[in-house]
Amino acid sequence: MFAALPLLILPVLFYNFMALAYGFGATDAGVRMSAQVLSVPMASGGRWSVGMGDAVIFLSLVILFIELLKSTTSRRIAIINHSLSMVLFIACLIEFLLFRAFATSAFFLLTSMVLLDVLAGFIVTIVASRREIDLIN
Repeated sequence: MFAALPLLILPVLFYNFMALAYGFGATDAGVRMSAQVLSVPMASGGRWSVGMGDAVIFLSLVILFIELLKSTTSRRIAIINHSLSMVLFIACLIEFLLFRAFATSAFFLLTSMVLLDVLAGFIVTIVASRREIDLIN
């Protein structure tokens, strides 16, 4: 059953936890997501600062890649995964539009990744089904 859950729920739940733990103010969320997590010295002499939002987006991209690989399977569980991804996208969209703490660039990009997961999942499933039908005929 866990294979049916969309993995992108993990960064969404993390963002929700951050919003709940520190209040739902837009300013608080923006400051929290831009807070520096890591600073790496570069060969050029500059410093690369990584914020919380940057880290969430990077990890979400890695998870999106895994989700895209999962969507290539044509098992029944993939259809459930796509449906749950659609529910997750609707929840993210509602949060983005209605709650101030979710009106950040980091959450917008996260919502966009969930949408891409939904679209890619359905498109890959349709193409794979079409190929299976062509092989049968």
